[in-house]
Amino acid sequence: MEEKKIIRKLSRVGIFGNVLLAAFKLFAGIFGKSGAMVSDAVHSLSDVFATLVAYIGVLLSRQKEDTEHPYGHERLECVASLILGLILAGTGIGIGWAGIRKLFFERDSVEIPTMLPLIAAVVSIVVKEGMFWYTMYYAKKMDSSAFKADAWHHRSDAISSVGSFIGIGLAKLGLPFMDPVAGLIICALILKVAYDITRDALSKMLDTSCGEAFEQKISSFILQQPGVERIDLLHTRQFGNKTYVDLEIAVRRDISLVDAHAIAENVHGNIERNFPNVKHVMIHVNPVGES
Repeated sequence: MEEKKIIRKLSRVGIFGNVLLAAFKLFAGIFGKSGAMVSDAVHSLSDVFATLVAYIGVLLSRQKEDTEHPYGHERLECVASLILGLILAGTGIGIGWAGIRKLFFERDSVEIPTMLPLIAAVVSIVVKEGMFWYTMYYAKKMDSSAFKADAWHHRSDAISSVGSFIGIGLAKLGLPFMDPVAGLIICALILKVAYDITRDALSKMLDTSCGEAFEQKISSFILQQPGVERIDLLHTRQFGNKTYVDLEIAVRRDISLVDAHAIAENVHGNIERNFPNVKHVMIHVNPVGES
């Protein structure tokens, strides 16, 4: 119930905050004669859809296992992150194209912006950076990749506004072409964030190993458990935001089946208690001298 409250709260903040900010930036961009600020407004509007996708993805991924999905629904959150990355990439490409069009094909129509877009850029930087930290705090608390992606969506918007501020400021100093140049810089920054989010989502969907550092840490922990003589096999894989462990341990060959089972159960339980992201451990027991 606490998680659901947090998810609803994050979604309300993301949706209403971005709608209001996008409307303000669009107004400032149109009446302040700034194409960069209009692009920035479109970016904020895309954040509304991003938050909706994150909200739906996280809720679906938190569903309990069922007969059709005995391993759970965690990968749905990765699907949400992947969609977020693609939305962000599409937004970046659109902003980049608008900048190219203004810079190379409509250069004569580029006007010097007023003070209004500069004010809107400052407001956007402050608000979006605040939304980034707010969303990231709760995303880490829930270990939610979708809301982490949504937080980076907010941060990319803040960075966009920094680019807008610089471009608009230079345009007001007599360099009007810097306004569309700012749009191109914004495009590059957005595409970088989109790439990182998409790569992380795909990695978690493809049963990628959790990495050498994690496997060394968990190996050291397993070898400290009573009765474990050695580790014959250790494989880890990411399943959404959770981790599955396939493990073969060796125990003394002269102990009873009951004792070997007790050692395995102890290892299983201790791993899941001490490594919160580990959802399940599959253990096979070998006698020492065989593997």
